[in-house]
Amino acid sequence: MARTPPRPHRDDLRIAVGGLLGGVLLWAAGIHPRLPGDGLVLWGAAWAPLVPLALTAACEPLRRTLPRTGLLIGTAALALDTVTVGSVVTVVLYTDLVYAAVLYGTPASARRIPWITGMLTVLGGVVPAALWRDPQGLLIGVGVGVVALAPAATGALVRNHRDAAEAARLRAEQTALLAEMDRTQAVTAERARVARELHDMVANHLSAIAIHSTAALSLDDPGTSRDALAVIRENSVEGLAEMRRLIGILRDGGDRRPSATPTLDGLAALVEGARTNGLDVTLDAGHDRVPAPVGLAAYRIVQESLTNALKHAADGPVRVRLWQADGLLHVRVTSPYRPGDRPRAPGSGAGLAGMRERAALLGGRFEAGPEADRWTVHAELPLTEGS
Repeated sequence: MARTPPRPHRDDLRIAVGGLLGGVLLWAAGIHPRLPGDGLVLWGAAWAPLVPLALTAACEPLRRTLPRTGLLIGTAALALDTVTVGSVVTVVLYTDLVYAAVLYGTPASARRIPWITGMLTVLGGVVPAALWRDPQGLLIGVGVGVVALAPAATGALVRNHRDAAEAARLRAEQTALLAEMDRTQAVTAERARVARELHDMVANHLSAIAIHSTAALSLDDPGTSRDALAVIRENSVEGLAEMRRLIGILRDGGDRRPSATPTLDGLAALVEGARTNGLDVTLDAGHDRVPAPVGLAAYRIVQESLTNALKHAADGPVRVRLWQADGLLHVRVTSPYRPGDRPRAPGSGAGLAGMRERAALLGGRFEAGPEADRWTVHAELPLTEGS
């Protein structure tokens, strides 16, 4: 399909009409830069200056859409104007065409036109002065510089400022976009962190409540029901306390202070709570002091593993073991596993994903899966400061 030529800008049409009317008024008033008897006037007809004037004015609507074409036609019109008595308006319109060709033209035109006009200015001053052996020949170069070099240099200066402003605007937009991306990533990371903390802190208590409430409802034994209700109450109170701590962490205002971050020193209490919920847990913790992020990750991995064992493991002992080797803290939790057993409480599958994320954030490794007749969770957490 043929492309529709771009429409001229309204300001360019105004410049063309105004220049043409102004040139006609000067012509009608008999104001010309050269006299009819001048030796350079080769076309002495009275209406002759109107031809280059009309051509130059006709090029003005092209100054933004086709600046190079307008400049070429305008140059021919200016050359024609030099063999008539001339018009000042024609020269003024031509300087605007040179300026527009640099400002609105291609980058190649913006580079070449100032260089070409500079060379013409030098040649226009040196060559006539050398041929005529008259210093006044330099005035021709001055005239070329005023008509061609000055508007070209002005156009180049304005274009450079415009390009610099556009580059600054683009940089500002990119900076704003990067800031928004950083903000979005920070919000996403914070949401994931809160989701992990919420799951790890509350899932254990809710799973114990679900399992013991099922036992209390299914067994018609007052003693068993009383023991189950005691466990349910204990886990309800602890779960409510954990939720309050999390709300205190998330609250913007108020004087609530978040609780201390869990450490490996609390593993014994964690295991004791699992035993209260009915698990047969043994703990073997042979480790030295570890960085706080590593200790928190290890604590949460053990906590989630015990929660999964409470919901899914078959009857039998659950073993928790921690040890250090080769700059790593190893966390290993194993529990009885029988394929096909139905879970005692529903699960969302987010626990394994959360443990894997915790290990990955520290640059460690995480594996979980069946080994023989036991389900094994094994995490390797780096202890180095760089990690």
